[in-house]
Amino acid sequence: MDISYSDHFSPNRFKTYTGGVLDTNSYLYESPSGTRILFDAPQGAGEAYRDERIDALVLTHGHFDHVADAAALISSHGCPSYCHFDTVPMVTDRDFFRRWGFELEVEPFTPTHLLDESPLAEIAGVPVRIFHVPGHSPDSLCFYFQEEGVLVGGDVLFCGGVGRWDLPGGDGELLFRGIKTKLFPLPDRVIVLPGHGPSTTIGREKSENPFLQA
Repeated sequence: MDISYSDHFSPNRFKTYTGGVLDTNSYLYESPSGTRILFDAPQGAGEAYRDERIDALVLTHGHFDHVADAAALISSHGCPSYCHFDTVPMVTDRDFFRRWGFELEVEPFTPTHLLDESPLAEIAGVPVRIFHVPGHSPDSLCFYFQEEGVLVGGDVLFCGGVGRWDLPGGDGELLFRGIKTKLFPLPDRVIVLPGHGPSTTIGREKSENPFLQA
């Protein structure tokens, strides 16, 4: 298991943990008021964040590499959990991914709060703009923190790439359209924190991402 962990909040108020067989990123955000929100829970996140206060767990989508340690984190920290309503079957059914043909299972749990696209939502009292950008997965959500200039993007937009669309529920054209119409209108300087790989910016992906130039 590949693990990297930054134990200091960046100037943009985020810590990063990367773990699991797919090198999945999770991000711990500390708001100006001190509320701490964890985005995604890959394998190993439970141990990495064992001594951190977590006030809410938010899932960008329900794929197994992003939710592997979700149940353990919820149990150990007693925190509420947030996701899109299409994520619910993926995390409440132990055998969901076996029916996709994957020889794995996720410890089930029941999310406490459901999210959808909103120009101004609140998560644990913290304001955030939410974009629903399906195509990689029907439940994919992106979270924009305007004050910090940061987009937590899950597996929607990567540095030089996009989320794969050949899994069940995937749709490449829907994904490309959602990125162009919902994310690319954000300021070029906005930092994108993706579900895999290094961070990037909206401006860089608009001008250089080979999947999004047409």
